[in-house]
Amino acid sequence: MKAEIEAKFLNIDKENIRKLLKNIGAELVAPERLMNRAVFDGKRKSNYYRVRNEGDKITMSFKREDERSIDGMKEICLTVDNYNNAVEFLTSLAGAPKALQETYRESWIKDGVEIDIDTWPWIPPFIEIEGKSAEAVEKLASELGLKMPDAEYGSVGIAYQQVFDVSEDDINYMPEIKFTDIPEWLEKRRKQ
Repeated sequence: MKAEIEAKFLNIDKENIRKLLKNIGAELVAPERLMNRAVFDGKRKSNYYRVRNEGDKITMSFKREDERSIDGMKEICLTVDNYNNAVEFLTSLAGAPKALQETYRESWIKDGVEIDIDTWPWIPPFIEIEGKSAEAVEKLASELGLKMPDAEYGSVGIAYQQVFDVSEDDINYMPEIKFTDIPEWLEKRRKQ
């Protein structure tokens, strides 16, 4: 199983990050597009399965969080040819999806390092920087003026915790996270 070497930087200004990416010579490889996910429970709390329609391809992944660190997430990722069939396949193995999610993602690359600008419902956008080594991720982050002590690791739940008084499980097991009105229970937990 391959380590996913990645760092998240929360609450970013998309336009500013785009300008910085252009200034350092990053290449836009996929404009912002809507992505859909079906997420399934793994056998352990730190595991999950996911089918994601990325706009230009469909992936099916198994993810395992070994620890909260730059290389603590392990994954196996396959490209598949049909979103619905992949969801049906995982449903037959793992039961119904625990969550259906929508996001917008814009993807850039520089020196083999991937930079994704992610927009999830109801929270400020963030970026994920993923590379073949921690040093490559740290170098790119530095070029963008980001500091590694500010990086976050783990599920998207940590981004929601910056805005709402919720647990990661509240978010990871939320049946739908889509670009609709914010659920009343979540709005009541907005941090002041």
